[in-house]
Amino acid sequence: MIPNSPGAGKRDAQTHDKITYVRQMLGELRGVASDEGADMLCYLIEMAFVEAGDILSGKRHLSFANGERNKAAGMPVKPSGKIQF
Repeated sequence: MIPNSPGAGKRDAQTHDKITYVRQMLGELRGVASDEGADMLCYLIEMAFVEAGDILSGKRHLSFANGERNKAAGMPVKPSGKIQF
């Protein structure tokens, strides 16, 4: 987690809220992917959902120390525009 520093408790609460939000959105996305029959996408979303749950429960740290993890590819992700169902 975040080391003891001024304001660390507030940051921890904000981080918890954000991860909770991400997990909720992943649950909703999983339903959309399932409705469309996107099995691989469902699997990947489920893995992210489990990861978020593990972070919230304390089973897994938010991230590892610098140098001990693979960095994200940094691929730009742009919204495709309005979503139509």
